[in-house]
Formats: sequence, structure tokens, C-alpha cells
Amino acid sequence: MRLLDKTHIHHIAAGASVLGCGGGGDPHIGKIMALNAIKQRGRPIELLDLNVDLDKLHPDALIVATGMIGSPSVMIEKLPNDSESIEACRFMERYLGKKIAAIYPIEVGGANSLLPLATAAHLDVPVIDVDAMGRAFPEFHMTTFYLDGINSSPFVLVDSKANICLIQAQDAYETEKKSRALCIEMGGIALFAAYPITPAVAKASGILGTISRAQEIGETLEKARNEKADIVQVLTKLLKGFVLFRGRANKIDLRVTGGFTCGLACFDGVDTDKGKTFKVSFQNEYLLAQCDDLLLCSTPDLIILLDEDTGVPILAERLRYGSRVVALGVPADKKLCTPQGLKVTGPQYFNYDVNFTPVEELVKANRPLSKP
Repeated sequence: MRLLDKTHIHHIAAGASVLGCGGGGDPHIGKIMALNAIKQRGRPIELLDLNVDLDKLHPDALIVATGMIGSPSVMIEKLPNDSESIEACRFMERYLGKKIAAIYPIEVGGANSLLPLATAAHLDVPVIDVDAMGRAFPEFHMTTFYLDGINSSPFVLVDSKANICLIQAQDAYETEKKSRALCIEMGGIALFAAYPITPAVAKASGILGTISRAQEIGETLEKARNEKADIVQVLTKLLKGFVLFRGRANKIDLRVTGGFTCGLACFDGVDTDKGKTFKVSFQNEYLLAQCDDLLLCSTPDLIILLDEDTGVPILAERLRYGSRVVALGVPADKKLCTPQGLKVTGPQYFNYDVNFTPVEELVKANRPLSKP
């Protein structure tokens, strides 16, 4: 068991902003909530590694995912608070007749990496070092749990007015459709408690060590800034990723529809990419990167846009005309790249008329691209 203090929270937030792929909600908001929760609690948050600490939990222990569902753009003006997530968990406990023993994030990107930490601190339970995406995805069923046939129900939604909705669906895909419609009625954003599972199920079906990975990314970024190192090179090496392009935004088409922040960002190439044009499509998260008609990277591989000057990841809803970016492509967890995984997270699921090709193969085929 490790303890997460304020410094660790800062690092996890920085790493979560990278793994969010432009979505998952603003990690700064989640960071503030987690820091306040630690302050109120008066001590750090326990983080359990299922490879080491599995025996610290009863085999039948109830562990639950918490976080936010809805459009990240709405979150800018309609902030979540601690009570919504706590009430969702308390309702889950009453419904199942069992106390929650630990909390985990359903995705490791964006605010949804930090909100569970805050909830765990308030409930005085540990956090499990696992998630089910290895990044952020726009839809709730895009998890390794769903691929293994694990149901997300009961699914509890709580809005800012303390309205509570319970969904008992046949599978996570049905939960996604119903919860998205309810979320729109709730003002575009809500907090949830879902995927009640045992520690053994989390270990077998989840992606282990992802909170620690976010922390490592944050620590590496801080060290790079202190040493005035090239953040793009450092991050590319750490994530085993690739520089896709360097460009300046010349058009941002963004809209909130169906409970998502959707759109297209277009870029003029700069430096070694001058004369080229690029575009990135997104639905909460960046999902497809192209150079003219050439595919550079697609979901489930991670597409990360960094501010050219600061190296800070840019959320999709915060892209602006003139934003100068470096785009990275990073390989996704292998569980998501199986034929079954691609049916749920691949480009064709989002109606993009391309087949998934791993980013490392695309870079090799498309060279020369932008240099690190």
C-alpha cells in the first residue's frame, strides 16, 4: 500500500491531463477536489496495488467506480461537487446492502482520474490502482470490463440538485445509451457510481497500475521542466510514442451534441511540417489525426495535443484559433487493440471510414513525418 499526499495528487493530475487525450474533463478541477478532500481528511489517501495488496481486501469486498459523465464543455461552467459522488456511492450501498470497501477510476484520463480520489478520501476508503481504459474514452462501455462481459449495473447517477437515477441494464452498452439521455436531462453533466465488482475481477479484467503511471508521467514532466529539458522528447520517450505533426490551429469547429463535445480541429503545418495541413476529429477525446488524406493515428491509440511553448496538454474544449501544438501518437493498451476491442473503441465505431492500424506501423509507413 502506498500513500498519496498533495505532491502525488499534483503529479497524478499532470499525468491524467496527458492520458486524457483532450477529454475526460479538466484534471485541474479534479485536482482541487482531491486536495481539498485530503485537507479535510487530515491524512493521505491509501492506494492499493492489486499485484501486492490483494489480500488486504476481502475476496467479496465491494469496489466501485466513480466519476463524471457528460460533456467536458459543460463542466467549465457547471462544476461538480463532492456531495454528488458521495451520494451516488451511498445510494449504491443502500441498494446492494453492502458497504463500499474501495474506489477506483473507470478511466485514467482527465478529471475522472482525480474525482475518485476525492470520493475515496471522503468515504475513508482506499483507492485501487486500476482502471478499465488506460486513457479516457467518450462512452461509458468502452472498457476492458465490457469486453469481458462484466455488467456496469447497477449504475447510479446524481445531478447538482441531488436528483438520483438508478439504471439496471443488461450490459454497459445499454447503460451508456440510457445514462447519456438522463445526463442531458440533468443539465449535461452528472456524477456516477457504477461497475460494482470484486478485487479479483478488477485484477483479472482491469488495466493495472494506471494511477501510478499517471503519477510517473507527472513526475517526469516536472523533472523535465526543472532541468529545462525538451518536454516533447522526454514525453515521447516515456510513452513510447511518436510526434505526428507540429501545427497552428486555423479552424476549430466545436459543438455540444448528444451529451458530448464534438468537432474538428484543423491545423497549418509549421517548422518541418510547413506546407502541410492536418486535422484532428474529436468526441470529447481526440479520435482521429490525418494529414490531408493520410491517416496518422486513430483510436484506440492515444492522440495527445501539447502546447508548443509549455508542453501542457490541451483539452479539446480549450482549443483556440492560433493554438500552436505538437501532436503525439501513443500506442494503446493491447487489450483494446484486439478484434473485439476494436469493435468498441476503433475508428469504425465512430463512423470514421478507416481501418485501425497501430500508430507505430502508420509512422513507419508514412515517414518522413515531423521530427521530435
